[in-house]
Amino acid sequence: MTDAALVGAVVAPDLHVMTYNIRRRLPTLRPDSPDRWDNRKPLLRRLLAAEQPTLLGAQEALADQVEVVAAALGPAYRWVGYGRQKAGRDERNPIIYDSRRLELTGWRQWALSATPEAPGSRSWGNLVRRVLVSADFTDIATGGRVLAFNTHFDHISWRSRLRSATFLLDRVRLAHAAEPEAMIVVTGDFNAGADSAVHRRLTAEGALRDAWTAAAEQLTPQWGTLSHYKPRHRGGKRIDFVLVGPDVDVRSAGINAARYDGRAASDHEPVQAVVRPAPSPPPGRSG
Repeated sequence: MTDAALVGAVVAPDLHVMTYNIRRRLPTLRPDSPDRWDNRKPLLRRLLAAEQPTLLGAQEALADQVEVVAAALGPAYRWVGYGRQKAGRDERNPIIYDSRRLELTGWRQWALSATPEAPGSRSWGNLVRRVLVSADFTDIATGGRVLAFNTHFDHISWRSRLRSATFLLDRVRLAHAAEPEAMIVVTGDFNAGADSAVHRRLTAEGALRDAWTAAAEQLTPQWGTLSHYKPRHRGGKRIDFVLVGPDVDVRSAGINAARYDGRAASDHEPVQAVVRPAPSPPPGRSG
């Protein structure tokens, strides 16, 4: 029996977008730790099997964890993105998508550094390597274009977060200039709140909007998105965002603080949004 979904599967022209830091697997933890991957894996499967997002931007996923996520979603799901180190076999930020709905036409990965084309490069004050992944899709149901970005900003250096935000925004603007009719969606763990300079840099000029505040309907209270496995916290800080371009209509958004017998699948709560292309304005009258 499938658990009740906050959003669940959607039909065209809607797209269900999710961002989810699934928490990397740590090697040494006590058997009863809520952070232990063996304890969390069945919970993660339950949540994802119920939600069935069309597009999922995950963070902190090791290769075997990506396989677990994709398997929980079903055999039609595919993913792109490799590790942050030069060899590409470590923790990654994959974009996972339903191939029944989205046809992949291209993808890229950059290092969030002064040398973005160099895999494994690091600068700007971040202690660990960070990346940005993009994927371009054609919506099989509508023929429309969807341009997706997924990232995970540094947890310590505010300077790195601001530089990363600028780099991301530049990529978004270039994508919009190349395909002005495409829907742009950004997912990520930004390690910065909605009142931060990072959030302002991303949203102040209108190239991106926060789906939570842009939504016609908020499906949940504003839970804090970093719970550390504690009970969900109403009015908490949001550091995980779904952001959308200007030509995207956000039908609904929610912060999925699901608990299974009091247990959480990750130390982050996934953020979900239902989006569709914004309606075209009526043609102007000639006089």
